[in-house]
Amino acid sequence: MAGEAAQPGVEPLAFARFLDSSPQPFVYGYGGRSLREMREREFGRLAGTVYLDHAGATLFPQSQLTSFTKDLMENLYGNPHSQNISSKLTYETVEQVRYRILAHFCTSPEDYTVIFTAGSTAALKLVAEAFPWVSPGPESSGSRFCYLTDSHTSVVGMRKVTTAMNVTCIPVRPEDMWLAEKQDAAAAGDPDHQPPHLFCYPAQSNFSGSRYPLSWIGEVKSGQMRPVSAPGKWYVLLDAAAYVGTSPLDLSVHQADFVPISFYKIFGFPTGLGALLVNNRTAPLLRKTYFGGGTAAAYLAGEDFYIPRESVAERFEDGTISFLDVIALKHGFDALENLTGGMECIRQHTFTLARYTYASLTALRYPNGAPVVRIYSDSEFSSPEVQGPVISFNVLDDDGNIIGYSQVDKMASLHNIHVRTGCFCNTGACQRHLGISDEMVKKHLQAGHVCGDDMDLINGQPTGSVRISFGYMSTLEDAQAFLRFIIATWLHPSLSQPLLPATPRQAGAPPAEMEAQNTMPATMDRGGLSPQEDALADPGVWNSSPTTVDAVTLCLPLLEATRTQRTPSEKTAGIPGGGLGSHVVTNLYLYPIKSCAAFEVTRWPLGNQGLLYDRSWMVVNHNGICLSQKQEPRLCLIQPIIDLQRRVMIIKAQGMEPIEVPLEENSERAQICQSKVCADRVNAYDCGEKISAWLSRFFGRPCHLIKQSSDFRRNPRRKHGKDQPACTTTTLSLVNEAQYLLINRSSVLELQRQLNRSGENGKEELFPMKDLISRFRANIITNGTRAFEEEKWDGISVGSLHFQDACAWRTSAPGNLLDFPMVWTLRAGPGCLVVLQCSWWLSLLLTLSLPASLRKKLAVRVKVPWAFGSPNLKSATIIYIPH
Repeated sequence: MAGEAAQPGVEPLAFARFLDSSPQPFVYGYGGRSLREMREREFGRLAGTVYLDHAGATLFPQSQLTSFTKDLMENLYGNPHSQNISSKLTYETVEQVRYRILAHFCTSPEDYTVIFTAGSTAALKLVAEAFPWVSPGPESSGSRFCYLTDSHTSVVGMRKVTTAMNVTCIPVRPEDMWLAEKQDAAAAGDPDHQPPHLFCYPAQSNFSGSRYPLSWIGEVKSGQMRPVSAPGKWYVLLDAAAYVGTSPLDLSVHQADFVPISFYKIFGFPTGLGALLVNNRTAPLLRKTYFGGGTAAAYLAGEDFYIPRESVAERFEDGTISFLDVIALKHGFDALENLTGGMECIRQHTFTLARYTYASLTALRYPNGAPVVRIYSDSEFSSPEVQGPVISFNVLDDDGNIIGYSQVDKMASLHNIHVRTGCFCNTGACQRHLGISDEMVKKHLQAGHVCGDDMDLINGQPTGSVRISFGYMSTLEDAQAFLRFIIATWLHPSLSQPLLPATPRQAGAPPAEMEAQNTMPATMDRGGLSPQEDALADPGVWNSSPTTVDAVTLCLPLLEATRTQRTPSEKTAGIPGGGLGSHVVTNLYLYPIKSCAAFEVTRWPLGNQGLLYDRSWMVVNHNGICLSQKQEPRLCLIQPIIDLQRRVMIIKAQGMEPIEVPLEENSERAQICQSKVCADRVNAYDCGEKISAWLSRFFGRPCHLIKQSSDFRRNPRRKHGKDQPACTTTTLSLVNEAQYLLINRSSVLELQRQLNRSGENGKEELFPMKDLISRFRANIITNGTRAFEEEKWDGISVGSLHFQDACAWRTSAPGNLLDFPMVWTLRAGPGCLVVLQCSWWLSLLLTLSLPASLRKKLAVRVKVPWAFGSPNLKSATIIYIPH
């Protein structure tokens, strides 16, 4: 069925055809309950969003929070360790929730105990510390701790506890368990007089969604199957955190000794609350050292005397549990039952979506027959018994080369599609599926790659993958939106034919009347510019409003030819004079408030962090989180103007009286705060209640304006390994990457030509220059003579100021368009954006002595690698990134 798409590469497999051609019945939705109405009523915040990270965290319904808050408003809940009326109400309610949890897993208090923890990780740590490990000695080989290599980091991390006790840790591959022969349980001897062993495995892989047999529980415990050959009694920990979010688990049949779970994986709320379900036959073996409040029946402060409580839960729940969050679970169970009918319905619904998406993805082919994606799975999604609603994959180009997951993630974000990338805290499965050896992991670390970063390819080898996962509120529209994104972004059947129709403006984008408000007051000198370049010099071009362009997805194969068809004389032009053609600075812009409108200048002083006051302020929400135009499109309508003589910044916006903010705040009155920019901590101060009220009134929600503290130093990050150059003494303002951004107008002009030529037979201008240029938000604009010539630049000089390219460590094989610093990618959909990687991030060389300035009409001298090498120039940083 994977190859049955009617038009491979153009549209995803029709859902009706998928259902008709399936040998087994698939269930979509929840019977008489309208999934569409449920989405609109309970998950209205998902409008315009495709959320596909339910394995990371599922979403809570509105009715759950409404019911929970109503409960809190109507009832008085006290500390359950007290004996007053409100405390007794809390205690009894918590006990009822324990019973509800056990019933959910088809068991009872006679067989299992619920121990509340701070999450499934805390539950695993509890087992590691309390399990009755036996160290090896003269009469015993000691305990064994075995875990499946396809396990979450938190499971593997248990070995640090066991290693400290000299317990042997043995990782077990999934293949070894599948191929293990059944053994005679009687041959194991008397297990009661031999050391205890623990085997941990996941019910569902959080990397690939593969599901492992629950029958292993009974087989390992009975001795019929052994992870390793060792005399003793085996206990089983079933990591069910990923599994129970979309599937029922019957503990009356599969009686694991320990079952850690995480409730936000099931309900979405509350977070930070998990539980360890302990088999009551195993509980007496657990040993505990630390004791906290509420766990003691009696103890002495002056003597080593302590008697624990008899209740297993009370013995292991140190301190006061998060009792209000526990009470919230009741409303989670109620909402889940009311909305879906139960976990079996959720299992069928989510698997149907996953199976359909899998079938559609595997059907996608390039014109040469090459697959578009590579899926990492141990099954062919044949049934929910062997596969969960999770798909882990990488996108391929038509030559079979992997496109880095970071690139896919960025493109998905432009479509407002939420995915997960990396190894998902499961290095073992990541290595196994991607073919990464232990030695390669260590080399990747030396190259600068760490878990959770965006270094997706090293020497062409992927360091992770993309993961999508479905939840009970996921819809067919979610799956098809994702599939169309893959098709529209990487599969182009024709240069001249659109894949997808144009779509309306994205919800939340500023209306058309707003777009005209953000024009620049400065006057440009157009002397010597061609008519095309003259269009670029129009101040209106630098409207930083994210205007919407109705567009289609296009491919640009001609770009490669444009960039490669250069004669040797062209490549060496200007050597040794240092340049390829003549260049002049035509425009200078700074952006005083991050993500707000540009301020054009003719001449401007430099500071230690770039253009003086460039990205020195930013707007934050009530939690201190920096707002971007993705969250608040109206930021583009905020127009800051710097008045150096009066030492104030004037801020304007439509419908608002202008307001002034001092360029420097009195340090004694300033309220110091902290925020983050691109994961970097920054010290800042609040600019006051007056501007806060002004911004809050304009945006319709609480906001503050903060300014980076003048005495705070923020250095560029070294992203590409320890051996790569970095300006450790260069300091940054609130910019994302580096001090300056430079673009070559000739390259952008060529891009516009290619885009409009590739449109509807060239009949209309799909990408007006002002909409295209405004995406860069550049500081320095030059009038380069050739498109894409900056690929050969190794450094530049603007007047007497020197910059150097430090991006020479690209190691990808040549010939692939995605391997070049210029990657032009278009997307179709609401709020059409263009992702461009042809801009230069610059850091000024450290020979700068203030005062210094930049101005228009300054000559720009460029250096190619074999001509550049002035001994007086120190290393600086230029990073190619998409804007």
